[in-house]
Amino acid sequence: MIQVADFNTENQFFQNIYDDDSVVWMGQNTNHFPTPPAIKRAMVDAIDKEEYHKYPPPYGLEELRTLILQDLNLSSPHEVHVTEGGTESLYQVTRTLLRPGDVMISTDPGYYVIHKFAELSGAKVLDLPIYAADTNYKLTPDMVNEVMSKRTKMLTLVDPLNPLGVTYTAKEVKAFCEIAEDAGVYLLNDVTYRDVAKLHTLAADFYPEGTITIYSFSKNCGLAGLRLGAHIATSELIERLARYKINDLGTSIVSQIAGIAALKTKLDWLPKVVEAIMANQAIIKDAVDKIRGAYLPVYPSQGSMFVIDISGTGKTPETIADTMLNRGFFIRAAEYTTRRFADKYVRVSFTIPKAQVERFAIEFSSIF
Repeated sequence: MIQVADFNTENQFFQNIYDDDSVVWMGQNTNHFPTPPAIKRAMVDAIDKEEYHKYPPPYGLEELRTLILQDLNLSSPHEVHVTEGGTESLYQVTRTLLRPGDVMISTDPGYYVIHKFAELSGAKVLDLPIYAADTNYKLTPDMVNEVMSKRTKMLTLVDPLNPLGVTYTAKEVKAFCEIAEDAGVYLLNDVTYRDVAKLHTLAADFYPEGTITIYSFSKNCGLAGLRLGAHIATSELIERLARYKINDLGTSIVSQIAGIAALKTKLDWLPKVVEAIMANQAIIKDAVDKIRGAYLPVYPSQGSMFVIDISGTGKTPETIADTMLNRGFFIRAAEYTTRRFADKYVRVSFTIPKAQVERFAIEFSSIF
């Protein structure tokens, strides 16, 4: 896979993929199913009315903020701050709440962008190893209790977890919340993939005063390029986070109008997306099961991605990712999501048309 020498090298790599319509995008977990017509109509109408001349409200359109709370089944004391993607929310939260010497507890594998942001604040990240069958490939309350200290400031719970696709039971989420509340630490609950999970529990249901929920429109309804997300917390926390907000002039009005349309029509399109995701997973599993030395640690995934462990095949994740890219499929080598287990797996997503998944299964099988 690409070894980034500088920002131009990295940008050119992704520019090449972006420009090449023949590349099947399975490396960033983005939704490539057709956009529901109601969402497209809403964006076109906003452009035709030239609604983009004015700056939007700094915390987001009131209708969108209300719909996000309704989607999460949350109410007062929770408030919403709309941002340009969930990543902006993650940056704002970590840079505001973490200071040099603080400790953030997270996982390895995990979504390492959060780790990077925490480290930019001078915090230390304890990324606890979870790539093991005896932990069911996820964080456990016992693991957190063992490392909790006076320096701990934040517990990160990405649920469902990128890259493994595991999710936590209500009992587990409650236990994490009790630990965080007893210790007086923040709980960062990134729920980007919650719409795919069969059952999902919000940490905010158990620990509202200390939980910051990260919300995204990139994966569920496929608005990744529009950059729309939010964070949800108590009024007091939202006000504190706002002191360090990146953008005083609001988030793209066209993106927010698309988000409103998506949430209003969610029941019309979401079940079909989830059904397609589950069917696509089964196609890939069938192919992996026939490869000696390869297996799926987590199946079915509760997100739009999972990992394929290839450590027994004699091939490296980088070699596999490069080979698949040469064959027109963009997937991720493990190093993007792990420090300890970089030789173990590749990550693939499957929110793409069935025909592309079937082609992937054939090509992936053929390289072993």
